[in-house]
Amino acid sequence: MSRSSGVEEPEQSRPVAGAGGSLAHRVPELGALELLLAVARLGSLGAAARELGITQPAASSRIRSMERQLGVALVDRSPRGSRLTESGALVTDWARRIVEAAEAFDAGAQALRDRRDSRLRVAASMTIAEYLLPGWLLALRAQRPDTAVSLLAGNSAAVAERLLADEADLGFVEGVTVPTGLDSVVIAHDNLIVVTAPGHSWSRRRRPLEASELAATPLILREEGSGTRQVLDAALGGLARPLIELSSTTAVKAAAVSGAGPAVLSELAVGEELSMRRLVGVPLADVSLARDLRAVWPTGHRPVGPARDLLSLTRG
Repeated sequence: MSRSSGVEEPEQSRPVAGAGGSLAHRVPELGALELLLAVARLGSLGAAARELGITQPAASSRIRSMERQLGVALVDRSPRGSRLTESGALVTDWARRIVEAAEAFDAGAQALRDRRDSRLRVAASMTIAEYLLPGWLLALRAQRPDTAVSLLAGNSAAVAERLLADEADLGFVEGVTVPTGLDSVVIAHDNLIVVTAPGHSWSRRRRPLEASELAATPLILREEGSGTRQVLDAALGGLARPLIELSSTTAVKAAAVSGAGPAVLSELAVGEELSMRRLVGVPLADVSLARDLRAVWPTGHRPVGPARDLLSLTRG
């Protein structure tokens, strides 16, 4: 290449063709190859720089860096414009194939994202599914109207099973601990309260209920494996006595309203019943039934796409 062209002669002592090591160190980056193609098409380094949205000095630096990397001159520059050297024309032909392959790669990746974003599978424990998720999903619908959402409601143990079996993209649980194999973040806080029908003797008591009396009394309870049951068992040292075990918050609430016996439920679930006096809250003296509500996902697989957006809405 002529010294009058304004391009420094590539350092022939530094070619790396055929060298070992990572291919990434031997093949120019995609942006440099796109620049070379633009120079070949437009016949001007300045025009190529403008088309790619970079400065001309940056474009010149990128070409020089590529020439050093390959060990050959690629572009001759003169007042009349820029033209490829013989080696530059050959490299440009190779570059075109690489860029076309990258475009195909990008299109394929976008198709995968589109397929991922077309659906969202949510698994949630019963209280969250019934009393919190509907609002979150309505907000998500406004953001992503084309995403189809399916909801699988069950107890906290079932939510963990769904996630670990790749049958859900994001889960919500209410238990004391995070199930094994899952990462989590606290999204809300909740309290369990003791409730009973107005005709029960506890509805008229003046002093708070002791933990020992709660543990000694048969209660209408959620099934083992539910977050509600886990919190109660932890607070009472596993001594809770079931009068009836039911698999949904709605069923427990209906049984309590009917007068079947006292129940322990999330305060999220009984607000209307308390305000209408269909249920009465019973204060507790020496036991806390506070709990964290958590979003969960398989360890090491942070939510992406619609799952990430839903997670963001729960913490808004």
